Amino acid sequence: MAVNERERERDEITFETVEHVGVISVYPTGWKKELNVVSWNGGNPKYDVRDWDPNHEHMSRGITLHKDEAKKLFELLKERKL
Repeated sequence: MAVNERERERDEITFETVEHVGVISVYPTGWKKELNVVSWNGGNPKYDVRDWDPNHEHMSRGITLHKDEAKKLFELLKERKL
């Protein structure tokens, strides 16, 4: 395997949607902002908020949260009485 091929494989991002929690919003383009539990590059699953295209093939940048971080975010939002 050539060096460039190894670098390409190392740079490739893989993901597995472990659980689809819900849709936060839908855009006119068909993209959706979703909350999911995702395993990135074979790692431990994390809560994940980002936009996805209708086929879940393309995504935007997003935010991933460990369970404790998601709990803290939930508490902070609850305190704001949204």
